[in-house]
Amino acid sequence: MLLYQTHSPFARKALVFALECGLSDRIDVIHQETSPTHRNDRVFSANPLGKVPVLILPDGMTLFDSMVICDYLDRLHRGRKLIPTKGRKRWHTLRLHALAQGMCDAGVLYRWETNRRPVGLRYPVLAEGQKTKLIETFDYLETELDPKTPVTIGHIALATGLDWIAFRDLVDFRTGRPALAKWYEDFCARPSMAQTQFSGQTHDHPTP
Repeated sequence: MLLYQTHSPFARKALVFALECGLSDRIDVIHQETSPTHRNDRVFSANPLGKVPVLILPDGMTLFDSMVICDYLDRLHRGRKLIPTKGRKRWHTLRLHALAQGMCDAGVLYRWETNRRPVGLRYPVLAEGQKTKLIETFDYLETELDPKTPVTIGHIALATGLDWIAFRDLVDFRTGRPALAKWYEDFCARPSMAQTQFSGQTHDHPTP
């Protein structure tokens, strides 16, 4: 069972990974609303950090953090591994995953300082710093991303992260970056992405 959230880039990364591995029929996906200001007791009972995704194994063990979940899933299928185990392919993959993860983290902080935090409590300097991280990442990807590389967890993390940035309308990454824009559009056309599109809004307090 996968505790999920339809507007989380981290949860979507785990689900897209499962689809790419051909494991979707082995996982029940259960949507759970969470946020730093919205306590979800079911999620907290499975993950003391109160965050999704959480994978609940058949024996009751819980796995949390999307990377840990993806590593577990990659060991369940017999196809080409999406997390290479050795050599430069592994380091390139993990580096891209780290970049995508950091991009999402910067995006979350930027959104807090420009949208979610009460206006009087926002810190424009911090927002600008996070925006700079996003722009630098987009510029780096424009020249460094190889569209011919077989799909890995790095690509999945990047695609779900970019699509979340577009979904939240945070910072434009397509204008002036034709290579990145094409890669993003091509990846979003994959069935795993088409079946898991973002939806919904963050709830800062429990709904009635």
